[in-house]
Amino acid sequence: MCGIVGYIGSQGAYDILIQGLKRLEYRGYDSAGVALVDTDGCLNVHKAHGKVANLESVAAMGNTNGTIGISHTRWATHGEPTDTNAHPHVSQTGEIALVHNGTIENYAVLKKALTDHGYTFRSETDTEVLVQLIQYIKDTTKCSLFEAVREALLQVEGAYAIAVIEKGDPDTLIAARKASPLVIGVGENETFIASDATPIIGYTDRVIYLKDNEIAVIKRGEPLSIMSLDSNEPSKIDIQKLKLSLAQLEKGGYDTFMLKEIFEQPATLRDCLRGRITDDGARVVLSGVELNKDKFLECERITLVACGTSWHAALIGKRLIQDFCRVPVEVEYASEFRYGNPVLGPKDVVISISQSGETADTLAAIQIAKEKGAFVYGVCNVVGASIPRNTDAGTYIHVGPEIGVASTKAFTGQVTVLTLLALALGQLRGVIDAEKVREVATALKAIPATIEETLKCDAEVQTLSRIFTYAHNFLYLGRGYNYPTALEGALKLKEISYIHAEGYPAAEMKHGPIALIDHEMPSVIIAPSDSLYDKIISNVQQVKSRGGAVVAIVSKGNTAMNDIADYCIEIPSVPECLTPLVASIPLQLLAYYIAVNKGKDVDQPRNLAKSVTVE
Repeated sequence: MCGIVGYIGSQGAYDILIQGLKRLEYRGYDSAGVALVDTDGCLNVHKAHGKVANLESVAAMGNTNGTIGISHTRWATHGEPTDTNAHPHVSQTGEIALVHNGTIENYAVLKKALTDHGYTFRSETDTEVLVQLIQYIKDTTKCSLFEAVREALLQVEGAYAIAVIEKGDPDTLIAARKASPLVIGVGENETFIASDATPIIGYTDRVIYLKDNEIAVIKRGEPLSIMSLDSNEPSKIDIQKLKLSLAQLEKGGYDTFMLKEIFEQPATLRDCLRGRITDDGARVVLSGVELNKDKFLECERITLVACGTSWHAALIGKRLIQDFCRVPVEVEYASEFRYGNPVLGPKDVVISISQSGETADTLAAIQIAKEKGAFVYGVCNVVGASIPRNTDAGTYIHVGPEIGVASTKAFTGQVTVLTLLALALGQLRGVIDAEKVREVATALKAIPATIEETLKCDAEVQTLSRIFTYAHNFLYLGRGYNYPTALEGALKLKEISYIHAEGYPAAEMKHGPIALIDHEMPSVIIAPSDSLYDKIISNVQQVKSRGGAVVAIVSKGNTAMNDIADYCIEIPSVPECLTPLVASIPLQLLAYYIAVNKGKDVDQPRNLAKSVTVE
């Protein structure tokens, strides 16, 4: 969840670290810090509560010299966001500095033992326990820093990505990971480390994705060394080429990353669809399915596991797969699945969905599924992330880096891939007719252009948002394919505007939530002209009869709703199964403009981070 950046080379480390932290702020922005070893071997640490800009102000008053350093931007897990709890943490002797992403689960036991040995602690964090343990091992055994780090990591339980430097040694940086991502960038006579590749772009396109239980020793002027933590044997070094560009990490003239990413969706979905539907629309081709036909033909049940926005995409995927494949489908929160003792076997397929590919709960769910013999298929955005490396097969959504914390283009990318997957499985199992495939696939190929048309509602939604900026509660209602769309619309509003909002199946409103309806509680109702349109009309009338204001998302040309709803936003007509892709666009815009009107930071909303890599 937090962001780590490290550097060793010939350039000044500070500027590289600060720029990297700014690119990683979407992972956490409660506090930030840097530690540098200068040419005299002095260890200089600067930390500040709040965003990286605060750190820059603090560091400007101190020594930022050195060509080696580590840095961190924090999303608080242990201890409040304060200067003291900010990383890097330094050992009691002031010799070792460490940054850490993850959770040390047995920190309390270790802390008690270290306290008994005379160590005192300044912070409330589990991370300080780890750096003190490394110092203790190094002092008592007179071993090297590498040996002390390795031994300490063998004693801790939990998840971690760490980077460590030492006073008096401006030539050594140590990094390690377990269940938390860490990337090594290989440059010319310089090496970078980071939680993901975004800070490395622009310096090198050669990266190594450190594997679980690996430790890297990076020494100036020496070849990179990566070893297994368990066996201390050398690991194979697999250098991969990055396919990201700096332009993808910039706002490109938009005020925010979120707005840019909303308007990027026509382009990103073209990338997502490229090469996956034949020119005549008669066939969907996914290599992950083609290479694993037997698993999908033999499967008797499919379970989708995900968290947050990805879980909403999974709910849509469930309906798509059941409709097109006639296979029983379940959807589970990964955080509940991992503790629910799931009943799985060789004839189960588990589909894991994650934008980042690093979601801790989803990774744990994958491990459980594999242990029980299920075939695991990943749907992910980030190439080379942990989920695609740990699943049996999968499909990338290819929507490019998503910097805004509130997911937009990743959601539509996931729904698009799940639609493709449902069509491919339906064809493979012979339960969907060719005419239906051609109808949906042809409309899906046209979705980028359809969303371009939908985005023309931007000015209308911006004006509408002013009416509801200061509402305290919202109700989002949808039916069928658009019940999950309602959930996603409500989540977007909650995430970035901090207005309480709930998504419900429209028919369930009268089983409780209708008691909340009054003139102060607006409802957003997704009402395309589909098989459930007449039913949703009834739900709109129920809200109106109780004084509630209604914003209706309707199919273009539907004027009947104008006589019932207070405000109507038109969307292009598409096959019913594709309406979530189109209906989600005005919901994203509505949440965005309400949040902007309230003066909120839409790219970095409070208490949230982009990638949840801890429990």
